[in-house]
Amino acid sequence: MNLPSISFAYLRARPLSTLLNLALLALGIATITLLLLATRQLEDRMQRDAQAIDLVAGAKGSPMQLILSAVFHLDAPTGNIPLAEARELEKHAMVKQAIPLALGDSYKGFRIVGTTHDYPALYEARLAAGRLWGKPMEAVLGAQAARETRLATGMQFAGAHGLDGGGDAHESAPYVVTGVLAPTGSVLDRVVLTSVESVWAVHQHGEPGEDPQKLVEAMHEDEKELTALLIRYRSPIAAAVLPRYVNATPALQAASPALESARLFRMIGVGVEVMRAFGLVLVMAAGLSVFIALLNALQERRYDLAVMRMLGASPGRLMRLMVFEGLLLAAAGALLGLALGHLMAELLGAALRAARQPEITGWIFVPEELWLLALALGTGLAAALLPAWRASRTDVAAVLAEQ
Repeated sequence: MNLPSISFAYLRARPLSTLLNLALLALGIATITLLLLATRQLEDRMQRDAQAIDLVAGAKGSPMQLILSAVFHLDAPTGNIPLAEARELEKHAMVKQAIPLALGDSYKGFRIVGTTHDYPALYEARLAAGRLWGKPMEAVLGAQAARETRLATGMQFAGAHGLDGGGDAHESAPYVVTGVLAPTGSVLDRVVLTSVESVWAVHQHGEPGEDPQKLVEAMHEDEKELTALLIRYRSPIAAAVLPRYVNATPALQAASPALESARLFRMIGVGVEVMRAFGLVLVMAAGLSVFIALLNALQERRYDLAVMRMLGASPGRLMRLMVFEGLLLAAAGALLGLALGHLMAELLGAALRAARQPEITGWIFVPEELWLLALALGTGLAAALLPAWRASRTDVAAVLAEQ
């Protein structure tokens, strides 16, 4: 028999020990794999969502909350800002572009965002069907929002107060779907876009069928508010000047997506490192378990090894047999762990989709997984070295004499 066949036969002869070692190693590798996949995709998604935005201006409060609500649409807004102050900020010499956002309603968990056509253009979005909104109460759906709500062009829906879809529905002011965006891999996939005037008109609580444009025209200027402005700088110097200018305004605060995203990942990173350390502990525990199992197996196989020596097997061949057994166990555990990690990532992605949160998938590969495979094989090799060395030094005469 060749080495793989013999090693596989020995592993099958100890099913309980083999399964325990496989489970320990697979759980450790799966934990680290899940963390790699989730953190990589979330980091990439957040960088993609924020990369074209230099600054966010909104109501006073937590800068982190402002970024989470206005850029990533993951939190409640800090409040509203007067339209007049937003317009003054738009005129600042350091502002290249200012995109208004008006939040407050949602549909089946997907946020309704009042904005301009500059917002989808910021992410280079393309239409999969229909056209962009052209007047109040027309809406365009992101790819995920359209898929989950099963809305298509020409259909109507009524938004609900609040950002979780559980508030009172504005049945008297339905939206008409005029378009659906192609998937962008950005926050646009999870929102419903309309004009700022639409958001204002809905909250005027007019009579059914009342012209929304007239409702907006009847509003006093002091009643018109925005949630935030997404700002792009005209020059790098603006990074030193504009935040101070915004923060000096009584009703406004400035928040940097880059700085707040980095701070968020530093906070998350503590938990990620703890879980990663837990995965490494499981891998090391699996290595120790393999080491003990091979030592015990060596004692059980002393007669078998002695007979193999008598039949012409060299000490090196016996050593390779034990090493191959350790590597075979490690490789099987690593592959099982990688598969389990990808499955867990896919299940987590399904849960996030159901909660209308940023999606992740298990159907991707990250280069760090090769290092995980190498870690597992290295652990198996290290665990097998001492038993392999002792196997190569089997005293044939002494073992046979005992029998």
